[in-house]
Amino acid sequence: MTSAHDRPSDPIAGLGQEPRGIRVRQVVPMRGWVDLGELLGRLGEMPVVPPFDRSRVDFVADVSRRLGRKGRERPEIQALAFWMRKSELHRLAQSMLALEDERSVLMPRGTVFHLPPANVDTLFVYSWALSTLVGNRNIVRLSSRATDRSGLVLDTLCEAMVDHPDVAGSSVIVTYGHDDMVTSTISGSCDVRVIWGGDVTVKRIRSVAIPAHATELVFADRFSMAAIGTEAYRGLSAQGRDRLAELFFTDAYWFDQLACSSARLLLWVGAADPRPFSVDFYDRVRAVAHEKGYTVDSSAAVAKLGQAFGTMVDAEVTGYSAEDNTLTVLEMASFSDVRGEFCGAGLFYHLHVRDLGEIVSDIRRPDQTLASYGIAEADLRTFVLSLCGRGIDRIVPFGQALHFDRYWDGYDLLAELTRRVTISVGETMS
Repeated sequence: MTSAHDRPSDPIAGLGQEPRGIRVRQVVPMRGWVDLGELLGRLGEMPVVPPFDRSRVDFVADVSRRLGRKGRERPEIQALAFWMRKSELHRLAQSMLALEDERSVLMPRGTVFHLPPANVDTLFVYSWALSTLVGNRNIVRLSSRATDRSGLVLDTLCEAMVDHPDVAGSSVIVTYGHDDMVTSTISGSCDVRVIWGGDVTVKRIRSVAIPAHATELVFADRFSMAAIGTEAYRGLSAQGRDRLAELFFTDAYWFDQLACSSARLLLWVGAADPRPFSVDFYDRVRAVAHEKGYTVDSSAAVAKLGQAFGTMVDAEVTGYSAEDNTLTVLEMASFSDVRGEFCGAGLFYHLHVRDLGEIVSDIRRPDQTLASYGIAEADLRTFVLSLCGRGIDRIVPFGQALHFDRYWDGYDLLAELTRRVTISVGETMS
């Protein structure tokens, strides 16, 4: 094994053929083939620590500082570093204290097994960071499809662990193929399993048993949307409209529209015909995409064209716009025709409704995020109450769809990644 400082820039490639036996490729804290049983044994011997122990807070804050320096030209990395900044960690610590009371104490659950998706390559850091902060041991399985972003993050974690040896042994990141034996072995040693992925992936992994005492957090296929109040858009200045287009670009395009919280459907809400305003908005989004240098590769372009034409054959499409490859808009007659497989790459469904109440019957449990602009808070609350739990886990302003929070998909992750120990004291005997 090489030291963290000697590792090549690609932390996954170039490791050769997999040896016999249950061995996996470790990429953090060191790089090389390891025996899975020995790895799990060493991890299991690491003590857990109380939530927001200073050693864990200092470590995560150090990772944040390093990512902030290295990722200056990468907005996704900057957003990640900002989320892990020390002031935010202190805020999380205070919110953690609010979960306790005089009769209970929150403690780590033990070992957390994270299985993040391949399409959002930095997502694993969020659940790993929260689990680390509350004192757990962690093992993360990453896809072997390394990207520049994931490589930068992995290198940064290894470097930070050199300066924080008391934390280094508590987190391990490995990569392996779709091997149920490996997944089963790791799952058998975990106290919490966190699964991110499509419904098929989730179903396959959930068929692998976990210990009877263990819990499981599942983040499966999701559908997200955005809504613009037509009258509010009408009243915006040109500068305000440009800013809204930029915020929408941030929400939708950072992960090529494949993040679970990135909008596929854009609702225009209000009595007035939105077309004059929607055309203006889409033109501004295209301008932002060109300014940011967004491009679509040939395979994604073909998939987008196929999905658009297929939708026009199978559903009632009342309008189609694709001036270039950065933005394709399908104007739909109804909500019911926007579900199903999705290719991303700047394909959006457009729907006009007089108010959000029109779509209540169309909302389903997998519907996650509604990014909103120009719709009154009272109307949003009325909408949520009318859903009665049908779906929608979060409503956020434009520009915050990708902002990760302790509350995700209806879970309070700080609570889910800890266990509550209750304390009752009997009467004093004389």
